[in-house]
Amino acid sequence: MCAVRMHEDELDIDVSLVRRLIGAQFPQWAGLSLRRLASSGTENAMFRLGTDKVVRLPRHPGAVEAIDHELRWLPRLGPRLPAAAPEPLGRGEPGEDFPWPWSVFRWLDGHNPVPGELEEPESLAEDLAAYVTALRRIDPAGGPTGDRGVPLSARDAYLREALAQLAGRVDTAAVTGAWEEALRAPEHTGPPLWAHGDLMAGNLLVADGRLTGVIDYGTVGVGDPAVDLIAAWCLLPAEARGGFRKATGVDEAEWARGRGWALSIAVIALPYYWETNLPVAANSRHVIGEILAETA
Repeated sequence: MCAVRMHEDELDIDVSLVRRLIGAQFPQWAGLSLRRLASSGTENAMFRLGTDKVVRLPRHPGAVEAIDHELRWLPRLGPRLPAAAPEPLGRGEPGEDFPWPWSVFRWLDGHNPVPGELEEPESLAEDLAAYVTALRRIDPAGGPTGDRGVPLSARDAYLREALAQLAGRVDTAAVTGAWEEALRAPEHTGPPLWAHGDLMAGNLLVADGRLTGVIDYGTVGVGDPAVDLIAAWCLLPAEARGGFRKATGVDEAEWARGRGWALSIAVIALPYYWETNLPVAANSRHVIGEILAETA
């Protein structure tokens, strides 16, 4: 999992640095054990602190804004969701050795599901649908505009640029066809609703085949909630997608937009993380394959 540098502007973050930050700002936790966690996450470095805490530090400038975003909205959203959400325990300040804010959360048990290795895919699909619909029912008044709650067309230039870099490595003609089909789907015309925005396997926690937690709320916001359908292609096998779709109650247009979101995220990520984050690259190829098989 990724402790390697993925971004040109990424900082080096290690146990020694985090221990100094903890000692200076949270001395009551200074004596606790500390170890870096293996993770395919692209935005934050994570360290387990003691047995019941996790420290998250942004790896690069683009991830900094999400720190306060999560700390603001998680207390409002978390208690209303059927799967555990991170509980903020502290906000770290920039220090002598680290220029940005950082955060400490309560530890959540569970492990990341692996596409193709799900114990109970139909049950997990039901759990994911329950989570998505519960989030959508929360009052959106005053909520922030989600980075991914926008029309799919906002992704078009980025996808085509990434696809050009993938020439000879994926079926660019088939991907273009699937993408243009998604772009033809009617846009969201209803009220803005809450969406997590990044329901990838790496942000999901399961135990005994069931969803127990959802982490990383850096992209949470209100807008078109179709982006939260990406789990259908990022994680679920084809035979479980129908149950997920039925349980969420989405129409054909929203399902098409959700598929477009899954495709755009995968295509844009793939050339960027081709060598620096092998799990993300592998999942991107998986998503592209699933969508091309479904739209062939």
